[in-house]
Amino acid sequence: MLIPLLAVVAGLIVLVWSADQFVDGAAGTAGHLGMPPLLIGMVIVGFGTSAPEMVVSALAASQGNPGIALGNAYGSNITNIALIIGTTALISPIAVHSQVLRKELPILLLLCALAAYQLWDGHVSRADAWVLLALFAGLMGWTIVQGWRNKTDVLGNEMAQELSTHPTPLPKALIRLFVGLALLIASSRLLVWGAVEIAQGLGVSDLVIGLTIIAIGTSLPELASSLAATRKGEHDIALGNILGSNVFNTLAVVGIAGAIQPMTVGSEVLNRDLLVMTALTLLLFVFCYGFRGPGRINRFEGAFLLVCYIGYNTYLAKTVFGL
Repeated sequence: MLIPLLAVVAGLIVLVWSADQFVDGAAGTAGHLGMPPLLIGMVIVGFGTSAPEMVVSALAASQGNPGIALGNAYGSNITNIALIIGTTALISPIAVHSQVLRKELPILLLLCALAAYQLWDGHVSRADAWVLLALFAGLMGWTIVQGWRNKTDVLGNEMAQELSTHPTPLPKALIRLFVGLALLIASSRLLVWGAVEIAQGLGVSDLVIGLTIIAIGTSLPELASSLAATRKGEHDIALGNILGSNVFNTLAVVGIAGAIQPMTVGSEVLNRDLLVMTALTLLLFVFCYGFRGPGRINRFEGAFLLVCYIGYNTYLAKTVFGL
């Protein structure tokens, strides 16, 4: 058990570092290629911060552990909203000004409904997976159009300021991009192996490991980037990281894993994990949409999200270990 535990710890450390390098390299390269800052913030950073979930879930599915793949996707969404946004808002209330982000919130709710529909029969087939990937491609197309049209959006302005504050030469950006990607894949392999060994040793399901250890680990890049953005007053970047990541997780991560290996899904995923994910997404919509003006997530709401996260994990522990 010690070696798998060390493998998970080492895998998580390298995963977080390599994801950070990958995001910086991708954003720097996109900036040199003339991509609008809003598009970099919505697509490149969203893709980069979700790369750990994608790689881990793809590897887990290819190795016959689809529970890790699905648990990683939904567990990361729960962690992103309840832990990361909750922590970020508790440190500094998050003001929401971006109109693009306000459009993404209803989309996330619709994606939760789609996930419930697909899981209703207890199976994620390859057909289901390809539907998710097709929707993901269409949504990325819409996002690209929005990125080119809304060049004066607040999120784009914040990203432009961030890029100008920390300029990266193109060769350095490319090195970070490829080194980060290579280490991302290697660390993901190590993490999945260690997680599977721990799950077997403790007698718990791959799903639970995916919902907890791996979900928290693969969400650390989002936590780091959101906290850094909040400290600089870039609230829309902080929230954009989470919304973009959740869209990627729900569509691309589950879609890629399901296309590789169809997944049989226990009823607890629909009745527990997806229900919690949907409820948290609805809470986020209510907190930050701003029906009478700019949205805002205050410290009280951040604390409430953290309480929800603690309650969910406590319930998981009681269910799995009988605590």
